[in-house]
Amino acid sequence: MTKLIKSKKGFTLVEIIVVLVILAILAAFLVPALTGYIDKANEKVVLAEGRSALMTAQTLSSEYYGENGDAPDATEVTPALIKELSEVTGTITAVTYSTAGKVATLEYDSAGEYYAHYADPTFTVNKTP
Repeated sequence: MTKLIKSKKGFTLVEIIVVLVILAILAAFLVPALTGYIDKANEKVVLAEGRSALMTAQTLSSEYYGENGDAPDATEVTPALIKELSEVTGTITAVTYSTAGKVATLEYDSAGEYYAHYADPTFTVNKTP
């Protein structure tokens, strides 16, 4: 007498649905966590670019102060010049200098959803309103 061996290949529909439900639950937990990490990374990029623009502005201001003995104004060290030399992707909207030639404030807009504001001595990053 010959035994017939039934070959079971593949998954049942119930097994596939259970796996899909588990994957959906994991995705529901991971998506909000990942978006939080993405936001933090974007904030750090804007902060780094803002600091780069600040260092460029301070270097230009120090050079101007060393040559002329007074602080530059917006016509000598322009935001466009600072942007060009610092090679940032966003826009420098405002820069002010103290009488000693130090950068007092700097506004950097990342052309995205964040902007950076420097007011001596703190740098803050906020979402664009």
